[in-house]
Amino acid sequence: MPAAPERELARLKERFRKRATGLAQADFVLKGSVVQRFLPCGTASCHCHADPPQLHGPYWQWSTRVNGKTVTRMLTADQARRYQEWMQNWKRMEKILEDMHAISSQAADLLLAQDRESGRTHTPARRRTKPTASRDRR
Repeated sequence: MPAAPERELARLKERFRKRATGLAQADFVLKGSVVQRFLPCGTASCHCHADPPQLHGPYWQWSTRVNGKTVTRMLTADQARRYQEWMQNWKRMEKILEDMHAISSQAADLLLAQDRESGRTHTPARRRTKPTASRDRR
């Protein structure tokens, strides 16, 4: 590999390693959303059913998807702050991983271009498959 592509590859490796240290420094992560809600109660004579309603709350609620189903939990204000912090950590980690993927793609493109220039690319020939029993019946 000529010196220029080697230097570029080394620069990409260094950028990748710097981004990877961000993953090592991560704290807890959590997906989902936290919302503040004001809700009516079940007592018909309560002020929350008046016109205009004066709802109860604030209540904090966290929702996420688990195995294709929505899971919801009621939280205290302190828990809500902690969950929001963990969700921000998740977004930061996603950004770091996206950056690492982009850097890896640049390195792959650099290596592929280098291989093309040196004539080292190889496209494998397509193999013929043997007919299966179901194909023979047709």
